[in-house]
Amino acid sequence: MAEVSKDSVTQATITEYEDGQRLDNFLLKLCKGVPKSHVYRIIRSGEVRVNGKRGQAAYRLCTDDVVRIPPVRIAVREAEIVAGAELKSELPIVYEDDAMLVVDKPAGIAVHGGSGVSFGVIEALRRQRPHARFLELAHRLDRETSGLLLVGKKRSALVALHDMFRGTVSRGASRGKEVDKRYLLLVSGRWPDPVRHVKLPLYKYLNESGERRVRVSEEGKESHTVFRLQARWERFSLLEAELISGRTHQIRVHCAHLGFPIVGDEKYGDFALNKAIAKEGLKRMFLHARRMVLPHPLSGDPLALEAKLPDALHSFLLRIDSREKRDYGEKV
Repeated sequence: MAEVSKDSVTQATITEYEDGQRLDNFLLKLCKGVPKSHVYRIIRSGEVRVNGKRGQAAYRLCTDDVVRIPPVRIAVREAEIVAGAELKSELPIVYEDDAMLVVDKPAGIAVHGGSGVSFGVIEALRRQRPHARFLELAHRLDRETSGLLLVGKKRSALVALHDMFRGTVSRGASRGKEVDKRYLLLVSGRWPDPVRHVKLPLYKYLNESGERRVRVSEEGKESHTVFRLQARWERFSLLEAELISGRTHQIRVHCAHLGFPIVGDEKYGDFALNKAIAKEGLKRMFLHARRMVLPHPLSGDPLALEAKLPDALHSFLLRIDSREKRDYGEKV
């Protein structure tokens, strides 16, 4: 991708990686540090040209289009310079081909920078691979959650992945879904049912400090999680969660509302328990995106992806299994 200049006109030729992207989104990505209002002003004024003609914000770019971009002054933020520097090692890659890659995201790392976070997985990947032409997130994981995270390496693959994930939300269980996402989680309490379908609407709001939160409310959007009991001890239960819809904090809020908060959850959990289990060695939320089955975004071939349980979570399970009576499920 071309780099814009503050002193002269830039001529950017569109490649397969940008094919299908809106002109305004292409410019916003290319002109990082330029105010959004300025980007739209140069489009409206006609200073941005596509193949010699006045560019429209909603125009979908095609391979070999030539975009003329006037000189723009870019304010480089320190956070962008050091993005990803906090990672001490490269992110583990579970799967990769020409269309996409899959990261086993560690807990405690945001998927992207912003909202006070100077770096994230996508910035770290771009830092690890400075010559990569295109790397964009196909979906999200909470900062505190570990596990499978999909990244598009081609725009065509990214669009197909977005369509698949949106289909998971819109179609629900009644018509099937293209992406089968499974999480492993440990909750406080003795979960009673081998299988439970939880259909509780979720409503997003901001608390007094401006932090994003979610609660069960009839005002919210339809949400559906299928929980399957894997093992049960005196104080804890190990569950698998299958996402039928994909709402923000869905698993966490469904569990907390039912009285089985996820162990280590600092937003919706049992805070006294979290403090106690930190002394026992678990200093993170026990929620891991461990398995995903989906068609390949370009070929349609079936993909089965898996990320093993992190050592910190596996070790904690072994500790409670040795201390507490277990009465359900397979051996840990």
